[in-house]
Amino acid sequence: MSLAPARKPPPTDLAVETETIVPEPESGHQRVPRWVVKAASPVVLVILWQILGSSGVLERDVLAPPSDVFATAVEMAAEGRLSSAILASLGRVALGLVLGIVTATVLATITGLFRRGEDLLDLPVQMLRTVPVIGLIPLLIVWFGIGEEPKVALIGLAVTFPLYMNLFGGIRNVDAALVEASRTLGLGRLDQIRQVILPAALPQALVGLRYALGSAWLALVFGETINTTSGIGYEMNTAREYFQTDVIVVCLVLYALLGLVADLIVRGLERGLLSWRPAFQGQ
Repeated sequence: MSLAPARKPPPTDLAVETETIVPEPESGHQRVPRWVVKAASPVVLVILWQILGSSGVLERDVLAPPSDVFATAVEMAAEGRLSSAILASLGRVALGLVLGIVTATVLATITGLFRRGEDLLDLPVQMLRTVPVIGLIPLLIVWFGIGEEPKVALIGLAVTFPLYMNLFGGIRNVDAALVEASRTLGLGRLDQIRQVILPAALPQALVGLRYALGSAWLALVFGETINTTSGIGYEMNTAREYFQTDVIVVCLVLYALLGLVADLIVRGLERGLLSWRPAFQGQ
């Protein structure tokens, strides 16, 4: 009887082949700086606008080309009209923002933290929120006259409601488990509000602030139609009477740029105040 040959034991040291994986290079469009991509569409629109204006497709009486708009802006800046208009409008927006932010913060804190406060105040606020702010201009003129007060009040009202809604929602959407955990750790009511509830509601409050800034500039456009002798709206209304489309476009661009700067400031606040809260940045 033949015996099968004994098998050799497997070697104890196995050589493992490794392969270095080299990541594929990113596609070309991902290597383009983001600011270039963001600026591409506005630049293309301005070039198209200039071409249509220079070729006569867009008549200057209908819409002045960018070259005329730029020349008019330089002329207004040299005369000092541009800086005085910007300062006057910024002053109105600043006062209206302070009024609206304080009002919205007080109301949202009371209604968000206390159910009795919600029962007493939330319904009237919601009713006022549904009233078009622009429709209140005649009433504001009756109350405050035709000076600066109705303009500031109009901006304050436009700021109050979007900020109130987001801050109230932010407070009420705080995770109840966080509040319970803070109570278990022995935090008092004031410390719970200061260290847990308000920081958790801050992201949505900043979103509301961005909406409020947009509403403030929109209200400014209408507010500066009330017997103004200075400001961007005054320059635009005067240009409308003389069919100066270049001046009107300059004023519209100023509104857009000032609104963009305000939005960038709030985004900077978000990055600074919410650095503790990592968020998805897109792919």
